[in-house]
Amino acid sequence: MKIYITGALTLLFAAALFAAETSKTTTVKGYVLDSACAFTKGLKKPISAECAMACAKAGSPLVILSSTGTIYWPIADTTPSSSQNDKLLPYAGKTVTASGRVFQRGGSTAIVISKIEAAEVKKQ
Repeated sequence: MKIYITGALTLLFAAALFAAETSKTTTVKGYVLDSACAFTKGLKKPISAECAMACAKAGSPLVILSSTGTIYWPIADTTPSSSQNDKLLPYAGKTVTASGRVFQRGGSTAIVISKIEAAEVKKQ
């Protein structure tokens, strides 16, 4: 019986360790836009910076939409959590490069941003 309990505890510890390591640091590039527009309007890029800012100031979360269509939900790594709109508001409607820990769960992708900056826009 003692062996079974020890084995079960070992498995639980390994599962907890694996869960803690499922996030990975990554760099993403994409547009900062209002989350509602990303879903309801199917936008590939923001209509305007002013529109994204107005939605954010009204309470809609800003997200990063990559060129592959992945929507990255910026989240805090603190408890209680906090809105990340203040961090993204200066980039509303613009292309950014953001680095941080990325988490995936149930089809959603989130990022704890450690660094964000305006992306270089290639001239055509």
